[in-house]
Amino acid sequence: MSIERGITATGLVVAYDDVVAVADVSLRVPPGFVLAVSGPSGAGKSSLLWALAGALTPKAGTVALDGVPVVDRPGASQQGVVLIPQGNGLARVLTARENLALPLLAGGKQDVDRVIDEALAAVGLEESGDHLVEELSGGEQQRVAVARGLAQQGKVVLADESTSELDSTNRERVLDLLRREAERGAAVVIATHDPSVAAGADGHATMDEGHLSWERRL
Repeated sequence: MSIERGITATGLVVAYDDVVAVADVSLRVPPGFVLAVSGPSGAGKSSLLWALAGALTPKAGTVALDGVPVVDRPGASQQGVVLIPQGNGLARVLTARENLALPLLAGGKQDVDRVIDEALAAVGLEESGDHLVEELSGGEQQRVAVARGLAQQGKVVLADESTSELDSTNRERVLDLLRREAERGAAVVIATHDPSVAAGADGHATMDEGHLSWERRL
């Protein structure tokens, strides 16, 4: 029996009390592909990504990475699933470098300083590593969050609105970096409102009231 490589969701349902945020969603993103998920605010995009990351427990359904269950297991990032959350999720009282270092050290990564230097340089913030997060602009904070995700070199990269606060130059930079993650062999899922992001992905799905439909299949 062959293993389905990449990230796979089967019959996924996420609900908050009586409100269904993800309604019976099934999908698979293989290694090397980028899937864009678009839709209005409140459509369920973030809930889908958090469920794929194993960061919340679904009401029903399963999520697996390379055939191994991910949902509701601690340390999903150590299993290879990296979430770049909407709102960046950075510790504001730490520096950019310290924010990058925490998940790397927790995951037992080697040569952490070099990895951090390369990730910050990739997003154009090589001179800002020692700045506290609260000293950075919103767009700079968003790029630090992207750098933190890139540094972990996950098998799966889930980016939730990771270009929303960026100018056109940095938006293209981040999209190029996410594409390189796919070229490296990661399965990449991007939640976005941006039609240009969706157009540049290998596949495009839309969400509306928790339901997923395909505009362009992988």
